[in-house]
Amino acid sequence: MRPKLHQGPWYYRLHWQIAIALGAGLVLGFGVGEPAVPWVGWMGTAFIRLLRMVIVPLILTSITSGIASVGSGRNLGRLGAKTLAYYITTSLMAILVGLVLVNVIQPGSHSDLTAAESIEVEQLDTPGSLTDIFMRLIPLNPVKAAADGDMLGLIFFAILMGIALTRLPPRSSDMLRGMFDSGFALMMVIAGGVIRLAPLGVLGLITAAVADKGLETFKPLAWYMVTVASGLAIHLFVTLPLLLFLVGRINPRVHFRNMTDALLTAFSTSSSAATLPVTLHDVENKVGVSNRVTSFVLPMGATINMDGTALYECVAVIFMAQVMGFGLDVQAQFIVVVTALLASIGAAAIPSAGLVVIFIITEAINMRGPEVAILVGTLLAIDRPLDMFRTMVNVFSDSCGAAIIARSEGETEVDRA
Repeated sequence: MRPKLHQGPWYYRLHWQIAIALGAGLVLGFGVGEPAVPWVGWMGTAFIRLLRMVIVPLILTSITSGIASVGSGRNLGRLGAKTLAYYITTSLMAILVGLVLVNVIQPGSHSDLTAAESIEVEQLDTPGSLTDIFMRLIPLNPVKAAADGDMLGLIFFAILMGIALTRLPPRSSDMLRGMFDSGFALMMVIAGGVIRLAPLGVLGLITAAVADKGLETFKPLAWYMVTVASGLAIHLFVTLPLLLFLVGRINPRVHFRNMTDALLTAFSTSSSAATLPVTLHDVENKVGVSNRVTSFVLPMGATINMDGTALYECVAVIFMAQVMGFGLDVQAQFIVVVTALLASIGAAAIPSAGLVVIFIITEAINMRGPEVAILVGTLLAIDRPLDMFRTMVNVFSDSCGAAIIARSEGETEVDRA
């Protein structure tokens, strides 16, 4: 369960605090300039270090726990296989939409916010072939992979552990699953505390960026927002309706109408988990899917399915590379796709999952440096409207999956006009 970051008066809500911090950073950066950086810049550095600190234990516990819960008992049957296949397929389709758009629109190529030489280019270890990429999935030493930040190897090992947990005798399986569940809950508390420091981090990062580059910092952001919003719109209004129509033989207009309440709730709360009760109600009572399907498919979707976030992460990482004047070749972009897809299995329930997954992907392609931190902080400052939109996409994808799977299970009353 996500920490409740949006309760109380408006000034207690995280997105408003971040907006205020953004304004304060602009004032300090323009009004005071470089002398302000030593006073507040350290907060941005500390915030980024805290985020990177929680990535390894968070990913290890969340993915292992999630896979173990999905792959136990009856969940390994036909219904589970269909659900996993749907969620992996739609997440991959969303990522590919974002990949095409960010390469066509090139939202970060019209800015010289940083120079390519300011990033640690020598650390960008691009494999020579697709075989090399898949070989990187298998860590020689999982402990070393965690210590070195080898995200591909770490995610793969966590998935294997989650699957292996389901094959143990019940006593051992229950004990280890409880340990990973408790570890995940612990890391969620820590991650929630780190995310609450986001306004201070944004203040430090934006002050440093504006003092150094001025308004040049924000010039690429409009095209970036257009690219992400266009990708989300294509997935919401083209890709998912086509799946409904072609695979489920369901009228997309009827399904949209039936899911109106859940979509509005998702847009306003920016939380798939918080929207889950409304999603369950709409899918059962309006769409007409049986409780047998909804009780399995929708909670799993709120845990592991994040089409909108996966698309957003792909665009964000390639956008940052473009802003830094730094080209990612086909192999590097393929690593971005693979990492975004694998990370989506376990990151959906993480508070501000998008922010955490950005660092998972940049670590996977070894893209590091102070400019990466500054760009992440800048993207965080304008993230709220995009977060609302992508949560709506995530919830709609869950509902489409439930309807399509119900039809495949022989339920004929789904989305009757």
